[in-house]
Amino acid sequence: MKAVVYKGNGRIALEERPVPVLLDETDAIVKVSLTTICSSDIHIIHGAVPRAKAGVVLGHEFVGVVKETGRQVSTVKPGDRVAVNVETFCGECFFCRRGFVNNCEDENGGWALGCRIDGGQAEYVRIPFADHGLTKIPDNVTDEEALFTGDLLSTGYWAAKLAEIKPGDTTVVIGAGPAGLCTMMCAKLDQPQSIIAVDVNDERLDMVKAMGLAEIILNPLRQDIETEIKKLTGQRGADEVIEAAGGNDTFEMAWKVARPNAVVVLMAMYEKAQTLPLPEMYGKNLIFKTGGVDASNCQEIMELIADGKINAKGLITHKAKLGDILNAYNVFEKQEDGVVKYAIYIN
Repeated sequence: MKAVVYKGNGRIALEERPVPVLLDETDAIVKVSLTTICSSDIHIIHGAVPRAKAGVVLGHEFVGVVKETGRQVSTVKPGDRVAVNVETFCGECFFCRRGFVNNCEDENGGWALGCRIDGGQAEYVRIPFADHGLTKIPDNVTDEEALFTGDLLSTGYWAAKLAEIKPGDTTVVIGAGPAGLCTMMCAKLDQPQSIIAVDVNDERLDMVKAMGLAEIILNPLRQDIETEIKKLTGQRGADEVIEAAGGNDTFEMAWKVARPNAVVVLMAMYEKAQTLPLPEMYGKNLIFKTGGVDASNCQEIMELIADGKINAKGLITHKAKLGDILNAYNVFEKQEDGVVKYAIYIN
């Protein structure tokens, strides 16, 4: 089969690989239908994910059809269309029992697919702990509608949940890339009075407006964000801030625009260390919550998609076949500052 392989040292290649086989009774083999290129793949290629292994097949956001299951798999069967969870988790360890599946104690727990074990930018993939890692796609949901269930929408759903948004609140989301857009979709479910989207890219902010995801949009290149948010909140600051950008100054922006006693969620993946200036923020009594995603709500997300309450299909801006994926990576890297989300059709 064809697969996209991380070669180390900033290189990837489209190679022939053996079709995977079951290694454990809790495994499933999935024939991939549709996958994506994600910013996290770019982080791997740039060497910013130390746990990523050279030689691994990339890809952690995808849907497909179950071809084979181990004898202990009970929630899916061959022929089922499924969305794949970004995380691998056993469901039984200390952390899994508490919903902290990103910290699953299994050797392949947490984000493993496309990072430490072979992922879904391939024709077939092996899914460990398939009962936890696969979510059936209802007949009224298309592959494109389900594509972001296991990663982007899981990330947005988790971040909004961490933020403890209440009706009537003012919620700031810094970063209007795909992760930020999905976060706004999920934050709206909690009925804040207003969502304020912050980004330096007008194309992204235009997409926020077009999708109706925020009441207010702000661009730091034209406005002083801290001043504007204080004006909008009676000088208090935001009730919740979700940092989805991971830029050079967005961590500082996040805590500065938060009101005292606010929740600040850091869901972004930073490539550089960040400084926590405790003397400057002393007395604000902020609550910081950090990533990565505990992707344990895929079933709820799929039901919201099926009910028409969230729809991330509009995030797909580019489409390609697996054979053209290396060119797609080049396009993605060159345009990542805009709104670029590739859907790669496999079979």
